[in-house]
Amino acid sequence: MRTLTPSLLFLVVLLGGCRTGEPFRLRVMAYNIHHGAGMDRRLDLPRIADLIRKQAPDVVTLQEVDEGCGRTGGIDQARRLGELTGMHHAFGSFMDYDGGRYGMALLSRHPFVDVENHRLPDGAEPRTALAGRIRPSGGGPSVLIVGIHLYRTPAERLAQARRVFESCAGEDGPVILAGDFNSRPGGAVMNFLAESWHVASKGVDRFTFPSRNADREIDFILVRPQEWVRVTSHDVLEEPLASDHRPIVADVVIEPARIRGGRSRSRTTGR
Repeated sequence: MRTLTPSLLFLVVLLGGCRTGEPFRLRVMAYNIHHGAGMDRRLDLPRIADLIRKQAPDVVTLQEVDEGCGRTGGIDQARRLGELTGMHHAFGSFMDYDGGRYGMALLSRHPFVDVENHRLPDGAEPRTALAGRIRPSGGGPSVLIVGIHLYRTPAERLAQARRVFESCAGEDGPVILAGDFNSRPGGAVMNFLAESWHVASKGVDRFTFPSRNADREIDFILVRPQEWVRVTSHDVLEEPLASDHRPIVADVVIEPARIRGGRSRSRTTGR
């Protein structure tokens, strides 16, 4: 039996047991669900869950999620959507609201290795970045999924974007940043983030808000590092009823064999 050298063993551990370096794929979805309230004023989480299941995503970032709030019947919406979709869930609170908490959620087919809710600079409302690390089954490096919902003024959103960048600064491995940026392409926020992340084109049908007669692009899925994480497709779904935003879906390919210098370091957030 061949004995692994320390350097080779280090690489195998960091790649999560990936022996071949074969590319693997993640389907990523981002959706501002408007606490489950549709344009028909119906509060309908099963409708949201059905939409998610039909897209068969590996990970989902959800914005405008309630936990125990009076307006949504005291339901833990992240947990309920996890049950309805058969996915692992995590909730990140922005603030107390209506007898419960209001914030964001992550769903994943793969268990979360860890989850961290990073506080962002306050604006008109408190904001966080919800970061969950997953390690896809079958090998490959861990992937950090970061859900965001930036708000409200351009100056506030830029400060929040800078803090998101700082929270991810030590990550050499794959990072996927997705959610409601409340910012348009070509503005200060997206230009700043594009310095570190790849902002994939959605094509001609790129507008995400409002869900009926959409006229602006403010929801995005960004990836890094560009050397070995790439988006092969990025689409906006035609869904005018379930929420006031249209959901977006991207297929992401991660290529461990192209890790710079033959190694990558995956750092656990908050440690």
